[in-house]
Amino acid sequence: MPDGNDAITVKVLTGIGEADQQGWDACAGAGNPFLSHAFLLALEESGSATGKSGWQPSHLAAYDGSGRLVGAVPAYLKSHSYGEYVFDHAWANAYERAGGSYYPKLQVAVPFTPVPGPRLLVAPGPRADAVADALVGALEQVAERYGVSSAHVTFPERGDWDRLGQAGWLRRLGVQYHWHNHGYDSFDAFLEALNSRKRKAIRKERRQVAESGVRLHTLTGDDLKPEHWDAFHRFYLDTADRKWGGGYLNRRFFDLLGRTMADRVVLVMCEDGGEWVAGALNLLGDDALYGRNWGSDGSYRFLHFEACYYRALDFAIERGLARVEAGAQGEHKIQRGYLPVPTYSAHWIADPGFRRAVERYLEQERPAVEAEIEALDEELSPYRREG
Repeated sequence: MPDGNDAITVKVLTGIGEADQQGWDACAGAGNPFLSHAFLLALEESGSATGKSGWQPSHLAAYDGSGRLVGAVPAYLKSHSYGEYVFDHAWANAYERAGGSYYPKLQVAVPFTPVPGPRLLVAPGPRADAVADALVGALEQVAERYGVSSAHVTFPERGDWDRLGQAGWLRRLGVQYHWHNHGYDSFDAFLEALNSRKRKAIRKERRQVAESGVRLHTLTGDDLKPEHWDAFHRFYLDTADRKWGGGYLNRRFFDLLGRTMADRVVLVMCEDGGEWVAGALNLLGDDALYGRNWGSDGSYRFLHFEACYYRALDFAIERGLARVEAGAQGEHKIQRGYLPVPTYSAHWIADPGFRRAVERYLEQERPAVEAEIEALDEELSPYRREG
């Protein structure tokens, strides 16, 4: 793909290990830990995201004329639609009822991770726009050459979403719940921004956990030990079995995560009578804390809210982080200060007739999602309003 006197060459990698770590991370940036070479490698080396699990790595890597990695896309050939958090099962069923084969499809995403972030990873420089456009074109070419029904870019940043839309991709909206730090110097300062009823409710929940005898420990870096990962993996599997019938992430993944990214891990572990009974996993970015997984051995009133939400806010306020992203689903997060925000996805459909049907559906869905976000914020926000 020529640009001036230089050319951009895009290759498909069958594993993240084929990419130079330093070059990949330079494209991904330091802000979002889930896009780092180390995180994606842990998913693959552990066997959590491989062809056997339905996530065949097919990453795109763009090189300039000197062979320097200047752009990348985390991409996978998928044989199912699990672990994505942007649901297209109805599309798959409709396409297959019409006689088509929806799978395999090309998925641009971080496996099992509904965290927004860049998906067209481009190294800073004067040719950044050209590289990003080349990556979009390459995604379409790869989809056509593989003969897949569709390609999907899930949880991109708004800029990537707009670029894909300009290239003709269909665009979809979703909802998540994020907390924003408005310069709070303490948890009490945050509470003062809430209305009286919500402020009292949160204080009551925190007090009941404190009086229950359960002790909470916020662990990161060298504080993380194998015993913590053993216990947390047990909690994770218990929750996954109840929700989905099985966990996506295996024990080796958590071991690799602790070994290679301990400084990015913020693990809240809950202890009762000298035993670990629950835990919440977060990852730390440059300006945000990302809540990911929760699990528990038993039922403890309000412990989920304390470990997943309030301890995350404590950590973010102490570190001066701009926000905490609590992930998908759960309107109960709103009354705890996490407000609805839009998330994005973009979709390339090979079959013209099926594309038109999906486009009509999205034209009706987008305004409904926008109205839902506005209504949730207006009707359920716990923050005090002037007047």
